[in-house]
Amino acid sequence: MITGMKDTHYICTDILNLEQILDIVRNKKKIALSEEAKVNIRKCREFLDEKLKNQKDPIYGINTGFGSLYHVKISGEHLNKLQENLVMSHACGTGEKAPVDIVKLMLLLKIQSLSYGYSGVQLSTAQRLVDFYNNDVIPVVYTQGSLGASGDLAPLAHLALPLIGKGEVYYRGDVISATEILKIMGWEPVQLQSKEGLALLNGTQFMGAYGVSLVIKSYKLSYLADLIGSVSLEAYDGRIEPFDASIHLIRPHRGQVKTAERISGFLEGSELIGRKKKHVQDPYSFRCMPQVHGATKDTLHFVRKTFKTEINSVTDNPNIFLEEDKILSGGNFHGQTLALALDYLSIAMAELGNISERRTYQLVSGLRGLPAFLVNDPGLNSGLMIPQYTAASIVSQNKQLAVPASTDSIVSSNGQEDHVSMGANAATKCLRLLDNVERILAIELLNASQALVFREPAKTSPVLERFLNAFREKVPFISQDRILHNDIMAAISFLDNLEIGEEMLAD
Repeated sequence: MITGMKDTHYICTDILNLEQILDIVRNKKKIALSEEAKVNIRKCREFLDEKLKNQKDPIYGINTGFGSLYHVKISGEHLNKLQENLVMSHACGTGEKAPVDIVKLMLLLKIQSLSYGYSGVQLSTAQRLVDFYNNDVIPVVYTQGSLGASGDLAPLAHLALPLIGKGEVYYRGDVISATEILKIMGWEPVQLQSKEGLALLNGTQFMGAYGVSLVIKSYKLSYLADLIGSVSLEAYDGRIEPFDASIHLIRPHRGQVKTAERISGFLEGSELIGRKKKHVQDPYSFRCMPQVHGATKDTLHFVRKTFKTEINSVTDNPNIFLEEDKILSGGNFHGQTLALALDYLSIAMAELGNISERRTYQLVSGLRGLPAFLVNDPGLNSGLMIPQYTAASIVSQNKQLAVPASTDSIVSSNGQEDHVSMGANAATKCLRLLDNVERILAIELLNASQALVFREPAKTSPVLERFLNAFREKVPFISQDRILHNDIMAAISFLDNLEIGEEMLAD
C-alpha cells in the first residue's frame, strides 16, 4: 500500500479492504490521488482524445446517445453538451435522502474505480471528486431511482451534479446549492468532456457504498449477537456442553466453529456456567447458537468477499483499453452479483434477530427459577412483558424486509435494458433490516441483564461482568414498572455507540 502523510490515504491500484475503509472513515483521513493513479487517468484520457480526432464510426456512450438511443450518432461539436445533458436528465432520484456517510463512501469508491485508467475521465474531474471528499462537500443523493443494472444511474447522477454546478450538497450541517458551494470554495464548474458522463453515471458505487457499510455493521451485530447470547445463556442457567469444540470439529463449518470458540471464550471463568444443572438440555435458541449464528458468519464471509472484489473493480461502460487499442462496450455496471449478495445478507442477518427474540421469550416465561417477566411482584408489575412484543413485531417486519429484491426485474429503456438487478432496493431495505436487528439485540440485552440479577450471588465471567457493568450504567435494574421505551432507546444507544474493533471484523 502506498503511504505518505499519516493522515492521508493515497488512491492507487493496491487492494482496498474493509479494514482500510474503516481506518479512513474513523480517523477522518484525507484522500489523494497517487502518482500512479494520475498517470493512469492522464494516459487514458489522452488515448481517448487522440482516438476521437479521426473517429468516424459510432462508439457507444462517447459519440452516441445513451440507452435505447444508442443508435443516434452525436456530432463532435455537441459531445460536451451531451455529457451535461446526460447528468441532468438522469438525476431523477426521489424518496428519502441517502445517509451522508454512505454518500461520502460513494465518492471514495467512484474515485477508486476511475483511478485505474479504463474510464476516460479528465484528471481535473477526478481531482474535484477528491476535493469534495476532503472538504466534506457531500452531494445530496436519494435512495430511490436505481434499478441496479445500468449501474446506479440516478444516484450517481445526483453525485455528479455538483461537478457542473447543479444539484445540492451537504456542507457544515446545511444543505446548500451547488452554485453556492462553488462560490464558497472558489471552484469553477467542471467542463465535462466526451465519455465523462457515462464514466460518472455508470457504476455500482451506490450499491457498493451501502454494501461496504452494511457488511461492517453486520460484523459488529454478529459479534454482539454472540456476546448478548452468552449473557442470555448465563441468565437462563444454560449448559456449556453444546459449545465444546469436539462437537463442532465433526461438523467443521467455519462460522459454527468460530461461534463456539467465541462464546466459550466469553464464558471463561464463569461460576454460573460451571455449576451443576437440574436440566439436561437447553432450547435450540441457546443450544444451537453455534449452528445458527455460525451460518450467518459464513454468509458474511461470502458477502465480504463479493464486495471486496467489487470495490476494487471498474464498473462503468464502455471501457478503454490502451495497450490493446480497444474501446469495448460491455456490462460491468450490472449489479446482479451485489443484489444476490445483499439479499443473502438480509436473510442471514434477519435470522440473528429471529433467534434473539426467541431467547428473550424464554427469559420472560417464568422458567428455571426466574420470575415471570423478570420483575418482583409480577401482577402488580408487568415488568418486561411488552418489550418481547416489540421484539416480535420487529422480527416479523424483518421477515418482510428479507424477501429478495433480486428475484424481480422490470424492463426499462425501451427494452434495451431488459433485465435489471434491483440491487439498490436490496441495499436500502437491508439497512432498515440491520437497524431492526440492533433493536432486537438491545431488547434481548435489556432482558438478559435484568434476568442475571436474579442469579446473584452466583457470578458470571469477568468478560461478561465488565460488559454488563458498562450497560447497567445506562440501563439500571428495573425494580418496578417504569416507561420502558426509555430503557429500550438507551439500550439501542449503548450498542450503537460501541466502537467496532478488530476482533469484530475478524473473519
